[in-house]
Amino acid sequence: MENFRKVRTSEEESPLPFPDLPPGVVEMKVKEGSKIRNLMSFAMAQMELKGSRQIVFSGCGRAVTKTITCVEIMKRKLGGLHQVTKVRYKTLLEVWENQDPPPGGPAENLTVHKNVPSICILLSRDPLDPNQTGYQPPEPSEVGGDPSSSPAKGLKRPPPPPRDELLPKKPQVAGPGSP
Repeated sequence: MENFRKVRTSEEESPLPFPDLPPGVVEMKVKEGSKIRNLMSFAMAQMELKGSRQIVFSGCGRAVTKTITCVEIMKRKLGGLHQVTKVRYKTLLEVWENQDPPPGGPAENLTVHKNVPSICILLSRDPLDPNQTGYQPPEPSEVGGDPSSSPAKGLKRPPPPPRDELLPKKPQVAGPGSP
C-alpha cells in the first residue's frame, strides 16, 4: 500500500433510521473536520429562531464522538429535549491510486469498501415513543432546587479541609512549671 494514495472517499447514501419524520426536518451531517462552533450555531438557530421541533445529528467513523458532543451541548442549552439514538454501520468507498504504475501500463486504481460505525440521534421538543429502542427522556428540570445538586451540572467535590486539619498534630508536652 506504500505506492498508493487515497484519491477520494464517498459514503453510501442511506435513509435516516427514524420512521415518521416530518418533511423538512433538519439533518446535521457531522464530519471529522467539522467545527463544533459552526455546527452548533446553525443547529441552535434552526431550533430557536426558525422554530424547528425536531433535528437529527448523524456522523460516522471518527465523527461519531463529535456528533455525540454536539447533541449533549444542544440538550444542555435548550433543555427538555427527547432523544432517540440509533447505531448502525455505513459503507465507505475509498478509491486509491497507484503512484508507481507499471511502465507502459495504465494507472491502476483500487477501490476499498469499509464498514464504519455510524450514529444517528433524533432530538425532539415533542414527546417521542418511550418504548423505542434508544429512547432517552429529557433531563428533569430544576424547580426551585439547589443548583449544586443538579445532575446536569456534574458531580461536585467537597471543598478541601482547612490547611491546619491536614497537618499532623504535635503532641502537647507538659513543661516543668505546668500543672
